[in-house]
Amino acid sequence: MDTRERLEDERRRTLRQLASLTRDFDAVVEASLDSNADDEHDPDGSTIAFERSQVDSLIQQSHRHLAEVDAAIERLDAGVYGTCETCGRPIAPARLEARPTARQCIACASARR
Repeated sequence: MDTRERLEDERRRTLRQLASLTRDFDAVVEASLDSNADDEHDPDGSTIAFERSQVDSLIQQSHRHLAEVDAAIERLDAGVYGTCETCGRPIAPARLEARPTARQCIACASARR
C-alpha cells in the first residue's frame, strides 16, 4: 500500500470512528434527558455526565487526528511529506510507517519533549 492509500485509509477509518462516537454521544445525551437533572444527588446522573465527558473527549481527539491526517495529505500533495518541519532532514521510513502523520524526525521530536 503506498503512502496516499495509507493516509486515505486512515482518513476513512477516522471518519467512521468519528461517526460512531457521535452516535454514542447522542445516545448518552438522549439517556440523560430521561434521568434526574440533579447530578449531585442522583447516582446515575454522575455516571451519565462522566460518560458524556469521556465520549466528548474521544470525539475531540478524533477531530484532531483527522486534522493531522488532512495535513499529512496536504504535505504529500506539496511534495514535502516525509521531510522534518524542524531540521529539514528526511523522516525515517520506519517512523512514517508507525506514525504516518509525523511532522518531525525522531531526533527533533525527542528534543521537543
